[in-house]
Amino acid sequence: MLHRGPAAAIRRAVILKSQPLHAKCSIVDNIQRPACSMSSTVRNYASISNPNCAKEALSDQTTNQIVGNAGNFEQTQSTRPDFDHSKKSIEVTKHPNPDWQYSDGIGSYEAASRHVEVDPYASDRPMINNYRLLIAGIAPRPIGFVSTMSKDGVKNLAPMSYFQVVDHDPPTFVIGFSARSGRIKDTYRNLKETGECVINTVSEHMIEAVNATSLDAPYGVSEWDISGLHEAPTTTVRPSRVAESIFSVEGKVTDIKEVGNHAEDGTSAAGIVLIQATRFWVREDATNADVSNINLDTLRPVAQLGGMSYGRITSTFELPRKRWSDESQKNKVLKDLHNISK
Repeated sequence: MLHRGPAAAIRRAVILKSQPLHAKCSIVDNIQRPACSMSSTVRNYASISNPNCAKEALSDQTTNQIVGNAGNFEQTQSTRPDFDHSKKSIEVTKHPNPDWQYSDGIGSYEAASRHVEVDPYASDRPMINNYRLLIAGIAPRPIGFVSTMSKDGVKNLAPMSYFQVVDHDPPTFVIGFSARSGRIKDTYRNLKETGECVINTVSEHMIEAVNATSLDAPYGVSEWDISGLHEAPTTTVRPSRVAESIFSVEGKVTDIKEVGNHAEDGTSAAGIVLIQATRFWVREDATNADVSNINLDTLRPVAQLGGMSYGRITSTFELPRKRWSDESQKNKVLKDLHNISK
């Protein structure tokens, strides 16, 4: 086991104070990249001196197509065991190393292990390789199942791959939209035009219906009809929530940041949208008396992994966060670290 001395473990934290959000809907703040030129027909972020200058063409659709060909998936699926619908209780185990002590590190660490350095903007690296690497490496990821409505009243329902809760006071969520060829994604356009949505959780029992809403259906075709999911009423926004979801959040847009100017090469801009919650909806049998928890055995969340893989929760473990004031009084390593840092 590799042990590290207290001095080597000292870190000085830098706390960055962020500026407060302006609570205004449908504000678009463009983060412009420096002007540049690029002749490659492959979506690559290189061959330019400034990697932030990411103009590129998307004429090579086979290189840049995010939705790939799954081949004969039905045949592959037929060889696998059936999904376990027994809903047996999720097992709770000990955490991986109950004997771990401060400064122990990881017993399995091998100094000889090597990493491959990757330049995401390299001239011979297509965008799709970055996409595949990121969704495989940043996992598991929650699915943001978002209901929106256009300014003309057209309803939309779509799963978001780049999604997360980012604060609880106020309850705030972020959704990321990738640059894409053709028209802007319906969800993104609706959020920009109306500033309203509902974010719905995704559970095991509804994953096929959720996946069906990811079809690139023409504008005006309802994903509600495609999926067969049921609409439920909302209080503070126009879009409906998904009745089958255990937990839903009504929300309004507080800020939009467009993180690239792709208009000149025929693609829609990439962007991130901040959404502040206005209402929570929790299925009654899934929560406690003060509505401060959701039963994991009822929620049965589905996580996104790499490729077309998803994960389910079959076991968990608990690992409490501890306080310096408590731990430093009884642990020699922490006492030594504190003395060295003075």
